[in-house]
Amino acid sequence: MPPSAVKTIRDLIYWQYGKIISDSAGAGKKQYAFVMERFKKLQSGEIVWSSAIREYVKEHEKENQCIYCGAKDHLSLDHLIPRVKGGPDITDNAVIACKSCNSSKSDTCIYEWFGIKRKDDIPRIAEGKYLKLLYHLHEAHNTLDIGRSYLKQLCDLCTPKCDCNRTLSVYCLESIITKFEHHKK
Repeated sequence: MPPSAVKTIRDLIYWQYGKIISDSAGAGKKQYAFVMERFKKLQSGEIVWSSAIREYVKEHEKENQCIYCGAKDHLSLDHLIPRVKGGPDITDNAVIACKSCNSSKSDTCIYEWFGIKRKDDIPRIAEGKYLKLLYHLHEAHNTLDIGRSYLKQLCDLCTPKCDCNRTLSVYCLESIITKFEHHKK
């Protein structure tokens, strides 16, 4: 559950990205003060997330291995937002995954696949790219500033039904994918 300072979808994306920054700096994803500081700097525009080039370099540090489990055999391309859900066929939506992880993930989205309890175990590159994609989808659908009091709009779209009782969770970020998929048809 994000802290009370996280009031909107935009905030939740920044909060999750703040965790990535904290973890990359060696503080871990659960170092509240450091994450909060990065979250506030992302909110204010004082810092921005990594560029696509930096992501590309980071991703290729672990070239020829599964982004999720590290396997080096039977590699394939995994779409962070699955193609069957309208995910674009672009490099920003793709990571290298072994066939086992790719098959296990199937047509689910990352937070759905990892689950709420393991949401902080998602590899940095995959989650960073994914958050940027989600940001752009929410931006395109004018849902970035939906707050806690308007979550019903997203809950009605949500897959899976997360039984969140209208609380803000990472599943709220993925609810836009269902809306995105319906617009593609």
